[in-house]
Amino acid sequence: MKILVTGATGFVGQRVVKQLTDGGDQVVVLTRNIAKGALYFGNKCQYFMWSDTATLPPKEAFDGVDAVINLMGEGIADKRWDESQKKKIYDSRIVATSNLIEVIKGLSKKPTSFISASAVGIYGNRSDEEINESSTTADDFLARICKDWEQAASKAKDLGIRTAIIRIGVVIGKDGGALKKMLPIFKLGAGGPVGSGKQYMSWIHVDDIAGMFVRAAKDSTLDGIFNGTSPYPARSKDFARELGKVLHRPAFAPAPALALKLVFGEMSQVLLDGQKVLPLRFKEKKFSYRYPTLEMALTESTR
Repeated sequence: MKILVTGATGFVGQRVVKQLTDGGDQVVVLTRNIAKGALYFGNKCQYFMWSDTATLPPKEAFDGVDAVINLMGEGIADKRWDESQKKKIYDSRIVATSNLIEVIKGLSKKPTSFISASAVGIYGNRSDEEINESSTTADDFLARICKDWEQAASKAKDLGIRTAIIRIGVVIGKDGGALKKMLPIFKLGAGGPVGSGKQYMSWIHVDDIAGMFVRAAKDSTLDGIFNGTSPYPARSKDFARELGKVLHRPAFAPAPALALKLVFGEMSQVLLDGQKVLPLRFKEKKFSYRYPTLEMALTESTR
């Protein structure tokens, strides 16, 4: 297959491209920085510049493309959420996705599938409630972003394109994602649970979430909403304990909620809110996880 990938140089995007090229697929990388893309992937991919996602991407990038995997988006936890950063987070997802669909609309030969990212933040803070793809959604900042993002992506369906949206959980893996910021603290023996430690963390290993996107691009039976998480969500205190265990370090020092709110402001909800999200639809589709348990995922990510 010939598959166009946006957000290819991101943590998840890199693994998606690797799985596709390792599997013999042709990959088109639509990027703001061709040099960065070429540094990661060399001559394994075809590159097209899209320097400003507030404008339409180049139409020629879609020539012969069978599927689009859309992973664009400013990092949610990269910076404190002032109004400028909120706009970047929003526009990099909703405006950019809308512009992708606008170009696809004008193609004489359209891709057969459009696979787009979303996030489990759409569910809001849900305590111990078990959440699946049919659960209700919240109405805070993250939830509104996700809903508008999904609505923009769903317009591909109106063009007769099979559309799947994957709500990504907390991604863990080597050299990126949540662990990149956590590991230095835990290696010093100063790590521990966040807030009360009772909130659920719906996590997934980076290779598994990449595999979900690749599967969705290739499997014509997958459409609609999917939760991109491990089948075994963990409480924050259990996650901290398991990480300390694989690192052979103590993991008892808590990060109090008040301190996190003072440091991170509104963005602290990413750390303090909990959702027990279950990947019911991927389970029904018999998706095979490489790292289904927290111990397996953290062991691979820290060795």
